[in-house]
Amino acid sequence: MEINKEFLGKLFEQAVVNPRLRQNFDLRTSANDNSQRMLNALLPGTVVLIHRHPQSTENVFLLCGKIVEVIYDENGNEIERIHLDPTVGNYGCVVPQGAWHTVEVLEPSVIYESKDGKYGEDGSETFDAFKAKEVENKEQASATFSNSLEDLKKNIEYLIGMERQSGSMDVITPLYVSRMLNVPLKDVEKVMKDMGA
Repeated sequence: MEINKEFLGKLFEQAVVNPRLRQNFDLRTSANDNSQRMLNALLPGTVVLIHRHPQSTENVFLLCGKIVEVIYDENGNEIERIHLDPTVGNYGCVVPQGAWHTVEVLEPSVIYESKDGKYGEDGSETFDAFKAKEVENKEQASATFSNSLEDLKKNIEYLIGMERQSGSMDVITPLYVSRMLNVPLKDVEKVMKDMGA
């Protein structure tokens, strides 16, 4: 197999009719090859979401065209722009492992890209999905905390009821409840204050 002008022309033809305005060609030698090695024909207007590969660096070599590899920080702020153009000697780059990045296509281009890990199993994720997951995790943590406080309230009510029923204590302090339930004093104080106890 030769990777020549004719081969790249056919890849561009496929990219033109692809709604994503890009077309890749798998260069792995077998389905058992757990790496990702491919040619990717990219047309201006293609949208490559900001994403990262937590388990691998990504090697990008530009065979033809002009692109900009854009690197972002953890908050989605642009921190670096790497202009690739083989006509001026800028042939490629290595995107660091875990770095958020995307590509801007300035003219029809073909890149060779490679990274470790089987596609779909390499931990790669988009920035938008990562942020949505962060929000969901915060909401779940908040709900869990609320539920645990609600459970604590029930346990405190039960303990107070039992102590009063037995007549052994007139005043039940947060410190006593904290020790009896083996719960941090600050949590007990918050719940008992909300209960008016």
